[in-house]
Amino acid sequence: MIKSRIKISILLLSFLFLFCSENPKSVKDVIDKAVTHIYQTMNKEEIKNLTNDDVIKLFTDDELKILATKYWMFDVNVPVIVSVMRSEGQAIVPFWLTQYGFKKTDLVVKNKFNTFEVWQKEFPAGRVGLGISGFDGFGRHYFVSVQPVNKNDKLILSNFFPENQYVGVMDVGAFTYHDWDELVLTEVPESLKGGQLLTTIRGRATEAHLLGAFRDTPFPSSEKPDQIMLTWSKDPKTTQSIQWRTNTSVKKGVVRYWLEGYDEQSFSEVAAEIKVIEDRLLENDRYINRYTTVIENLKPGTKYNYKVGDPETNNWSSIAEFITAPESPAPFSFVYFGDTHRSPFWGKLINDAYKRFPNTAFYTIGGDIVSTGLHRDEWDQLFGYSADVIKNRPLMPALGNHDDQNGLGAGMFTDLFDLPKNGPANLPKEYLYSFEYSDALFIMLAIDLPIREQTAWLEEQLKNSNAKWKFAIFHFPPYVSVDNYPVIRKEWGDLFDKYHVDIVFSGHVHYYMRSKPMYAQKPVKSPAEGTIYVISIAIPNTENPTKEEDYVQVRIPKEYFYQKIDINGNELKYNAYNSEGKIMDSFNIKK
Repeated sequence: MIKSRIKISILLLSFLFLFCSENPKSVKDVIDKAVTHIYQTMNKEEIKNLTNDDVIKLFTDDELKILATKYWMFDVNVPVIVSVMRSEGQAIVPFWLTQYGFKKTDLVVKNKFNTFEVWQKEFPAGRVGLGISGFDGFGRHYFVSVQPVNKNDKLILSNFFPENQYVGVMDVGAFTYHDWDELVLTEVPESLKGGQLLTTIRGRATEAHLLGAFRDTPFPSSEKPDQIMLTWSKDPKTTQSIQWRTNTSVKKGVVRYWLEGYDEQSFSEVAAEIKVIEDRLLENDRYINRYTTVIENLKPGTKYNYKVGDPETNNWSSIAEFITAPESPAPFSFVYFGDTHRSPFWGKLINDAYKRFPNTAFYTIGGDIVSTGLHRDEWDQLFGYSADVIKNRPLMPALGNHDDQNGLGAGMFTDLFDLPKNGPANLPKEYLYSFEYSDALFIMLAIDLPIREQTAWLEEQLKNSNAKWKFAIFHFPPYVSVDNYPVIRKEWGDLFDKYHVDIVFSGHVHYYMRSKPMYAQKPVKSPAEGTIYVISIAIPNTENPTKEEDYVQVRIPKEYFYQKIDINGNELKYNAYNSEGKIMDSFNIKK
């Protein structure tokens, strides 16, 4: 898990959303300019076949110097030896190591999975500038150790870029990646021990990724509104959030809505906020407009029709519907999915569920919604496969490790979804949130943020809710055969016991499991005494755990599912349906 002292704000990668500079001054400027040049001068085959030598030729000497010295910077108060630990698995040595005076040593550093070469160079007191991790996007980013040339000198590091750099101690047991701090060093040469260790994140390698980096989306944008999606960011009884996209040629977007059964000409109109989203390596759809509207002052328990578009060009979507939550507790159902990974198999699943149960109030996903969270083409697939459902029923997801991947943050997720911003003040908005529907509380937690920093907020949500039914949804399962999450069990599980959460929904491991009711981490006799923990998967899988655990009630391998939960007053009915619509697991709870 990510240590609480490390803030994800280290590298939120604002470079993904800015425009190119004609006179590049930063790594981001240089790479943006190169990408634009590639699009303007190369065809698809030439882009696909780019080599490292081809890429080097794209840059002037001044631009190469920026790539070699302005990627990772800090000040030192005394002369130092800088050691760069580069994975032996990276086929191409970053150009600046050899061209800017670094020498490869005979030293090696190891962790459980990788061996790292050690490259060294002496720097005088002042500014130290290091270069990109390569053009290949290699996942084991280099890390750095700094030692004074004179061992009697007291070394002080300062003025870091990127900011908020975490500095550790170079030794066995030290972690090197913020996004994987369980992965620690297992072998460190004596001569390097005690150095100041500059940690990084694996995902930084994407900042200069150009080799084999370019992608296409199978669902490119156009002038016509698409990816129309319902969520809630405020009270589901009286508001409705609506998002959609077009290409950037469209300059305006509105929602027109009216009560079902009334003539369309009786519409009300709300303007949308527009945000330009860039995925610079998305070859056929680099920029899109993303529209967000929140309709307020709606009538509870009421069905509305709506369409989205541009009144100036008269370019509209087809008519869809939304239904506000009831004013007072009333029967309703929702559908839960485990990992979806933007799969067409999940697309079939959600469409089948909607066709079979059209009155479902909303859908929710327990994380790993896509496989690479900052690749917009994957979100395009997710929205494309579910288009007929999510424009008519809200989708309320939780974040998984693939959605907030390799320490890069979940910027694409927060740009695409309009969700409640009622999470802890000290953590990123929309990563975790809660909402109530009818007589039920739903709490969405974020496993990629520090667990303990969410605990007080979680207790506040549970303590201050009068809802009869309580559900928690987050990606890592507290009870699972292949991993162990003792911090989650303790920090959150104790609260689930204290405030009697009815069901905890998770995913991550690719099989289905339902636990016995659990209290104080032990099975109890009935749901009235404890919490049921569910793991589910919404795509085909092959995992087949064989280890026996005393907490398991039902475990099903090699199937994929959705769970439909019906709530009617004091009764809950739970059914897990497989891809053929067969009920594979079920239970009832009565209060």
